[in-house]
Amino acid sequence: MARGSRSVTSSSWRYCHPSYYLKRPKRLALLFIGFVCVSFVVWDRQTLVREHQVEVSELRKEVTDLQHLLGELNNKQDTSGKIDLSTKVTKSIKEVLDDPIDIQRREKVKEAMLHAWGSYEKYAWGQDELQPQSKSGVNSFGGLGATLVDSLDTLYIMGLNEQFQKAREWVANSLDFNKDYEASVFETTIRVVGGLLSAYDLSGDKVFLDKAREIADRLLPAWNTPTGIPYNIINLSHGRAHNPSWTGGESILADSGTEQLEFIALSQRTGDPKYQQKVENVITRLNKTFPDDGLLPIYINPHSGAAGYSPVTFGAMGDSFYEYLLKVWIQGNKTSVVKHYRDMWEKSMKGLLSLIRRSTPSSFAYICEKNGGSLTDKMDELACFAPGMIALGSFGYSAAEDSQKFLSLAEELAWTCYNFYQSTPTKLAGENYFFHSGQDMSVGTSWNILRPETVESLFYLWRLTGNKTYQEWGWNIFQAFEKNSRIESGYVGLKDVNSGVKDNMMQSFFLAETLKYFYLLFSPSSVIPLDEWVFNTEAHPLRIVTRNEGGFDKNLNEKQKPFSRIGGRKEGRSG
Repeated sequence: MARGSRSVTSSSWRYCHPSYYLKRPKRLALLFIGFVCVSFVVWDRQTLVREHQVEVSELRKEVTDLQHLLGELNNKQDTSGKIDLSTKVTKSIKEVLDDPIDIQRREKVKEAMLHAWGSYEKYAWGQDELQPQSKSGVNSFGGLGATLVDSLDTLYIMGLNEQFQKAREWVANSLDFNKDYEASVFETTIRVVGGLLSAYDLSGDKVFLDKAREIADRLLPAWNTPTGIPYNIINLSHGRAHNPSWTGGESILADSGTEQLEFIALSQRTGDPKYQQKVENVITRLNKTFPDDGLLPIYINPHSGAAGYSPVTFGAMGDSFYEYLLKVWIQGNKTSVVKHYRDMWEKSMKGLLSLIRRSTPSSFAYICEKNGGSLTDKMDELACFAPGMIALGSFGYSAAEDSQKFLSLAEELAWTCYNFYQSTPTKLAGENYFFHSGQDMSVGTSWNILRPETVESLFYLWRLTGNKTYQEWGWNIFQAFEKNSRIESGYVGLKDVNSGVKDNMMQSFFLAETLKYFYLLFSPSSVIPLDEWVFNTEAHPLRIVTRNEGGFDKNLNEKQKPFSRIGGRKEGRSG
């Protein structure tokens, strides 16, 4: 028994002796393979554990950051005594998460921008706009390089550094404002002054600020009227200002009330109050006789300040006046100094409610135009900026009931504007629509010139609600532009959205606005956050600066810091 047990023990220990395997090479090989496999499994498990620990650590940090954010919000209530958590919490979550689909779509939009910019660079460099079909440039704005200046901030936000630097050199060395040209004060302000100021706010490069000041000085004589309400046309070389003949000598509401953001920002950045004083005098004058419904006709007499007998509209020639009432309030960080802008805007929103009608049978909400005491069942695509404006302003109401009412209206109007696109064979919207009982909507003027307004509203609604439906609608519209408007040498509008016949113009606002809003629609909320930036009517973001009592705001020039990035509306031309 004892001998047999010892024999078994001895037999077991022989497997541990090296000589056993030296005499049996196949078993040695098997042992080696087994050792390698075990080692690999152990190493793999350790790697997984380390990666898991890193992920847990990052998640804990995110949770801690959100807890700190909630703590700050709980300690900081708004003036109504309510805490608005939704916007800031949504922002934090979106900063953490970037949907792979959003990344893919954002890159598609960037590629579209590269195609548009590359075509402009190749065929129309330094000129105002590209005519893609004829592969030539045209100076629609007197030769101010409108597309180039309009595109500066889009290039910067998209991280297209090489293209931005080349454009910057052109601005520094070739941009010349001494033109014997009858310029639109409105268009030059929103595109050129706005584009240069935005490039300055984003990059901190003073060349843009200097150029913005230079062109603004050439525009200032337009405000030298008995009332301070500006003439809408000025000769850039001689400084002679006047109004267009087709208005009967009247100033246009949108053209006279859509320079406030840019000129206030210019005074803040330069320390010179004259720009701000000129444009704020306009609002002061209008506010003296501002109607209870907040709706002004599109023509105003610059000599008397009286409103002419003309239509009331949130479309062409009226639109951006109302937009800037809200946005100057936001630009000043909603302080008491700018509260009268908000008060005027809220009056206008009460008036807007009186213009809302709904179609049959589908109950599309739309904004009528008003002429005297009668309403016209017509809505411009230009008025599709309104859903975004209303949504943006809805969060400023003290009563939750009003806030929800206007947000719901914004969502209804956005659905209508989206259907402007979906209702045509090309899935691109016409210029305006008429509504008929029992027939919903029908396209009126049927061209499409690459306008941004609906995409702009989808951007705001997505940012403010987090509802990804607005991203899907935007993507459908982007694909329709790609299908119908993209050609080998750029992007063109359509002469007719029913037939798809193309025009020969790539509007500067397609790069400044349409593509920028598409890009931001698929970007995290940390890219141009709405609590730090306000967009002018040409989609040029300007920094929000707190306005305080006690006179003119201090000079911000020295503390300007570059923006960190990730890797009105125009009348337009039919081309």
